[in-house]
Amino acid sequence: MGATPLVGLSTASVYPESTAHAFGWAAQLGYDAVEVMVGIDSLSQQVEAVRRLSEHHEVPVCAVHAPCLLFTQRVWGTDPWVKLEKSAEMAATVGADVVVVHPPFRWQKDYAAGFVEGIASLEARTGIAFAVENMYPWRASSRRGMEMYLPGWDPSDEAYANTTIDLSHAAIARSDVIAMAARMGDRLRHVHLTDGSGSAKDEHLVPGRGIMRAAELLEHLAGSGFSGHVVLEINTRRAADRAEREADLVESLEFARSHLGVTTP
Repeated sequence: MGATPLVGLSTASVYPESTAHAFGWAAQLGYDAVEVMVGIDSLSQQVEAVRRLSEHHEVPVCAVHAPCLLFTQRVWGTDPWVKLEKSAEMAATVGADVVVVHPPFRWQKDYAAGFVEGIASLEARTGIAFAVENMYPWRASSRRGMEMYLPGWDPSDEAYANTTIDLSHAAIARSDVIAMAARMGDRLRHVHLTDGSGSAKDEHLVPGRGIMRAAELLEHLAGSGFSGHVVLEINTRRAADRAEREADLVESLEFARSHLGVTTP
């Protein structure tokens, strides 16, 4: 990791545009790096294609997001450990030092039973940091939610060496992200910078448009010497046109650099 945080762009931030478009946006707007969300876009699953995109646009890949969402359950097969192995292989090939992974769903009992130890083993064997991301209880209303992740949705409670904070997920869980970051300490390796209103929806708002004190979190990270990745993972799928998407991506980048105290290249 460098002396100051990298500010990256998740390929998910330009959906329904493609992984290729995400690299183009990152290069055009001056993002430091890209996080590749391995998903239903077939290009995102192709290691060599991702490597060539990174080289062509001269934008490094800082992280690979493993295909562990509900709608990517069959990407790279159905064995969750194989998915993580393939994610590590992609990361190593394209020069990324982090794989972002969600905790197992509660119905993945065999996977969950050895998850903490298995993640540690993968890190030791591959040299890649597997940064486990905070999730949330599932709730359809203001009532108490159901635990849908094992060993739990809050990675600060477990013995992971590397973790990820996602502000939109924290909004659903009604978590204090600054307190969570403090609990994680130097185990916090990766941040999905976004925002949320506190509803039951995973909103991924432009940072500063919700209630998650995104600016304060970034200032806390800057003051604590954080030197990992801050990746914008926002929802622009409702953008009316290319200009509106660009405005959201620019606003998000400027927000991150301003509150981190990082000079814009």
